[in-house]
Amino acid sequence: MSERRQAVLGILGGGQLARMLAIAAAPLGVKALVVDSATDACAGQVAPLVVADWTDYAALEAFAAQVDVVTFDFENVPAETAHWLAEHVAVFPAPHALAIAQDRLAEKNLFRECGLQTPDFMTVATRGDLDRALATVGAPAILKTRRLGYDGKGQFRLKSAAEADAAWEALGAQASKHGLILEAFVPFECELSVIAVRSRDGDFRTWPLTRNWHTDGVLSMSLAPAPDIDELQQRATTLARTLAERLGYVGVFALELFVKDGELLGNEMAPRVHNSGHWTIEGAHTSQFENHVRAVLGLPLGDTAARGMSTMFNWIGDLPDAAPVLCAVDAHWHDYGKQERAGRKVGHATLCAPDAQQLSARLTELATALGRETQAEPVVLAIS
Repeated sequence: MSERRQAVLGILGGGQLARMLAIAAAPLGVKALVVDSATDACAGQVAPLVVADWTDYAALEAFAAQVDVVTFDFENVPAETAHWLAEHVAVFPAPHALAIAQDRLAEKNLFRECGLQTPDFMTVATRGDLDRALATVGAPAILKTRRLGYDGKGQFRLKSAAEADAAWEALGAQASKHGLILEAFVPFECELSVIAVRSRDGDFRTWPLTRNWHTDGVLSMSLAPAPDIDELQQRATTLARTLAERLGYVGVFALELFVKDGELLGNEMAPRVHNSGHWTIEGAHTSQFENHVRAVLGLPLGDTAARGMSTMFNWIGDLPDAAPVLCAVDAHWHDYGKQERAGRKVGHATLCAPDAQQLSARLTELATALGRETQAEPVVLAIS
């Protein structure tokens, strides 16, 4: 009997998302091979790691020869690298989808073409452009780099036009390199995300809408399914499907949304598995990580229904004591194996329950044990 060959998933980027993709791939009989420029990339603790720069094409060629398909751990892998790899091996999502998601201007134009409204915005290339944009868009507003910004990075919030000099001092040097965009600040009612997956043959599915809370531009907590948004689920699903089909997208992606006056506004698209979808590991029939592996390898997609209700704590900077989570009912601890550092995502915990009432009670108890009552309060209020 001949030996069965295991499929190999190549992952560009070696952070916690690659780590969780590799873990999800193993039960499917799929090996993972990771590329990152950092020798201590945390995915290297669970999968073989190739240490190479994104422009080390000799190393990338050897990497491509060992894998069946390539995907991404984060969206700032240079599009040129993705295009080069696509000439040697299947790459999903396709490099053009990655390129659009890397440029906030192209992304917002795509949203509008697909029927998803966005906050008002204008491009900014010079200091004078910033004044003109503020006169048109108004303040408060957020000046952002068009590229290389995520988790609140590459952003400056202007409370008034009087802060234009400070905003330009902070980000003006990026105008000639990557371009800037000024976006109107949205006094939203809540932030939602729809995590979606599309297979190679066009099968499209979404998980229930997730409600999110951020601190300093970084995700703090998520709640799924988001309560009291039944009519928005269908609208978000339709918009996500339109985007996926327009891009010929394969794999999981997240569409981040604002809710204002009962309508959805597009914020950003992440062309990868997403922090706000971590609850799916324990809270859904098939996690975002498993379905991403299935999608890019051409396997049938799994059920995306929620098992009940879930909330996720995001650990930023350092890890709290794990004991309260490990002792709680249906609570799940995730340590990414990363060195603690201010602003760095180092782990998360997910708490699950069959219904809102039990989730609220369990969350209140766990938050008290962790000393995170303030962090958990908006979630408890949302489901009470």
